[in-house]
Amino acid sequence: MAVVAMEKISVCALKTNRKAILETLQGLGVMQVVTDELDDPELLKMDTAEAKARFDKNADLADQAVAILDKYVPLKKGMLDSFAGKETVEPAEFERIIDEQTDLMKIATKIQRREKDISECKGNILRDENQIESLVPWMSLDVPMSFAGTKKTDAFIGTVSGILDDAMLYAALKEKAPDVESLSANVISSGNDTTNIFVMCLKEDREAVETALRGIGYAKPAQAVLGIPSQVADDCRADISRQEAEIAKLEEEIKKRAGVREDLKIVADYYRTRAEKYRILGTIPQSRSVFFLEGWVPADAAPKIRSLLQEKYGAIVDTETKREEEEAPTLLRNNKFSANYEPVLASYGLPKHGKVDPTAIMSAFYMFFFGMMLSDAGYGLLMVIGTAIVLKKYPNMAENMKKMITMFFWCGISTTFWGFMFGGFFGDVIDVFAKTFLGYTGPTPILKPLWFNPLDQPMRLLIWCMLFGIIHLFFGLGIKGYEYLKDGDMVGFVSDIVAWYAFLIGLILILLPTELFGNIAQMTFTFPPVVNTLAKVLTFGGMIVIVLMSGRANKNWGLRVALGAYDIYGVTSWLSDVLSYSRLLALGLATGVIAQVINTMGSMFGGGPIGLILFIIIFVVGNILNFAINVLGAYVHTNRLQYVEFFGKFYDAGGEPFTPFTTKTNYIDIK
Repeated sequence: MAVVAMEKISVCALKTNRKAILETLQGLGVMQVVTDELDDPELLKMDTAEAKARFDKNADLADQAVAILDKYVPLKKGMLDSFAGKETVEPAEFERIIDEQTDLMKIATKIQRREKDISECKGNILRDENQIESLVPWMSLDVPMSFAGTKKTDAFIGTVSGILDDAMLYAALKEKAPDVESLSANVISSGNDTTNIFVMCLKEDREAVETALRGIGYAKPAQAVLGIPSQVADDCRADISRQEAEIAKLEEEIKKRAGVREDLKIVADYYRTRAEKYRILGTIPQSRSVFFLEGWVPADAAPKIRSLLQEKYGAIVDTETKREEEEAPTLLRNNKFSANYEPVLASYGLPKHGKVDPTAIMSAFYMFFFGMMLSDAGYGLLMVIGTAIVLKKYPNMAENMKKMITMFFWCGISTTFWGFMFGGFFGDVIDVFAKTFLGYTGPTPILKPLWFNPLDQPMRLLIWCMLFGIIHLFFGLGIKGYEYLKDGDMVGFVSDIVAWYAFLIGLILILLPTELFGNIAQMTFTFPPVVNTLAKVLTFGGMIVIVLMSGRANKNWGLRVALGAYDIYGVTSWLSDVLSYSRLLALGLATGVIAQVINTMGSMFGGGPIGLILFIIIFVVGNILNFAINVLGAYVHTNRLQYVEFFGKFYDAGGEPFTPFTTKTNYIDIK
């Protein structure tokens, strides 16, 4: 439950050791480099843009080659392989592959060229297919579409409007050119309200015939070809066959190089790492002989880094604690259980230095509330078994993914616990199955709740949910009080924390014995007179302190009291926050009720073999859907209880995450 203390480390070393020191720090991955404060007009910075661009280009080329191999030689992956994480590579194997980087990049280039050639072949096939499609209406034409006539004749090949046959075409032309004696008019094909035609006439009649054709909407073909349409189509089909054969050949060449896929991944990550190093190198100020480096490191790592750089490279290393005005990056360090809930906190915002890291307290409540919302032992066991299998099978999964899966493992344990407490195991499947298929006629439920059944006593659960909510909110208020004490603000602690505790506890003690609460909770509370008196003292004492001290920053007593009175109105927000915990009841009941409805639907077909088969199908499908919906609901609403109700009482995020200069890879981790 801590934000790791940070120290600023400053390094001055010879330029001859610059790359070696950077590689050492990159390998350690414990320093966030900061160079803004080292800007000095007398110091220079190395221009590494060209080198970085070269490494980025090589990394992209290797990535593209890997993507091409994945396209043509896909790896067989199981449903859960997305959890596998990065492959671990031995240092010796890494060095061997890096020694072969030149040959591997030549292979990557060839793979990329083959993919480009394949794209060109596919483009040619598309062109041929379009050509064939455009020639389909002209297939019966036995002369080239570019045919313009003979020495004594002129030919017209094109389209006219409307659907015509030979006789209609001839009649239309004769009507518009009655003086033309020698005329041949043939319909090649028709469709889509157009007719494809071939017309011949004597050269001296060309002008009259052309005028007549225009009169009936004549237009030349959009894609006229030089040869006979049927022959051109045959040539296109032959070219398609050649292109397909070439594609098959090129694909085979790509597939033969599938064996270098893993090596290309390593090379891509190598170049990516080099690019990152040169990016940092370009930000480091340097003189003619030395360079300067500054950054943040965890305080417990600073002595080791200082000793390493001094002893190995003769560097001058200075460390200093964070100054009050500085904003150091935030790194969290929690116990093995609570660390799994850090991604939940990070999604809301990290704490700043000097503030409390609430992960440890939040993790316990998160697990507790998630289990109450799902509250079915069957679903809980599914979560526990499923997450345990994933964690066992894929130990190298990404760190944040591993934390989330482990978090759901613990939430599954909580769900199982609450399921048995409330008597829920896939709803009431044990009772339904026993009655429908085993002829059981004994007392129910067979699986009795260890505590009580919320479906029978929902108001009782509501009261408990509100109690758990009050405890949760009081913890949040307590953390705020801890921050007051840590800052030495005793007045704030008494005015804003103790007074509110007294005011709220007093109100609760006054409410519990009332008839209104008794009717809602179906319980009766009777306190001795001393407790009733204490409740009034706490309520009015806390209220007076809040009214007088809440606006203490203002010296005007009238305004001060008004602000304090307004803060008293904030008790309504406490009421709404407490009522928000009724979602524990709502989601818990929803899970159980839907599961019971599924079981009832499955048992409607009787107890025979067909009924058993239908029961199993309905049970499996229905519970998968119910499980998915309610796990998502429990996750969302548990987050909401943390973010809105709990964090709203004390938490002020705004910390920047610690991003060390490290080896950034997409495919591998070096052992």
